[in-house]
Amino acid sequence: MRFLAVLLLALLAQAVRAEEPALSWLQRMHVATQTLSYTGTFVYRSGEQSETSRIVHVVGRNGIRERLETLDGYPREIVRDGDEVKCYLPDRMTVKVDKQTDHKIFPGLLPENLQDISAHYDLSTGAVERVAGYDSRAIMLQPRDKLRYGRKLWADMKTGMLLKSQTFNEENEPIEQFAFTEISIGGKIDDEQLKPRLLARARVWHIENSAAVAAKLSVSGWSIKAELPGFKKVTEMKRTQGGSAKVGHVIYSDGLAAISVFIEPMSNKTSLPPPGLSRQGAINIYSRQVAGHLVTVVGETPADSVRTLAESVEFRTP
Repeated sequence: MRFLAVLLLALLAQAVRAEEPALSWLQRMHVATQTLSYTGTFVYRSGEQSETSRIVHVVGRNGIRERLETLDGYPREIVRDGDEVKCYLPDRMTVKVDKQTDHKIFPGLLPENLQDISAHYDLSTGAVERVAGYDSRAIMLQPRDKLRYGRKLWADMKTGMLLKSQTFNEENEPIEQFAFTEISIGGKIDDEQLKPRLLARARVWHIENSAAVAAKLSVSGWSIKAELPGFKKVTEMKRTQGGSAKVGHVIYSDGLAAISVFIEPMSNKTSLPPPGLSRQGAINIYSRQVAGHLVTVVGETPADSVRTLAESVEFRTP
């Protein structure tokens, strides 16, 4: 009788959870990636390209620490300690040092503030499917305009951990996917797993520090006048990038997708990309020249979003 009572309670809890609204599932996903430690392997696919990565993610007293290593293609390792991020590139013997921004990588895709998402996406829940051995609830996000892509997310039924993500273009065709092939959620993780493995490949590494600092580009005469419904400015800074100093960088986000605006003096460039629109998988890129500067807008959004933002960048002598 006790066993039957426990079983009935478990089934009831599962049924109640299955009826959770989609927005609650999104909140659970965000909380899971911010509060749970995990290790796992995931595969990224975009068109004909694919890449497998191993991730170790630890939440402790000193915040979040993380190590991500690519397992195929060019070797690359990203180590995060709090808001400092180091990217090890052994083929160039280079370490790139940067600050964490609000533009997350899989599986930490979701922000704390989710209230506005339902204003720009139609949300719905789907069936329970198996992902990496876990029963997972599917959540669909259908955009209400042409400024953002549709998405489908899968969350672990028990913990809410995001296990799989698909992005769809304007024709509702899948153009990008992240998915865990195996994952262990919770439990103690040895600190040794967080140490960069590629560091031992050389005694001397060339260090490139972005030296990112908060800034107001309007003080220098720059303005971005476009208003993309649902997209809000989350970061505005100046940084060193690709050897160029004083690069303006502004990030906009609608809670799921992010768009970056880069403003760089052309005097720092040895070669210039062709103006106009280009595309790399789910990423659209738009470049134009303004007042002796190269303006580049990069976003995991439809072309209309990056084009609109790029064309609205103006300069007036302060």
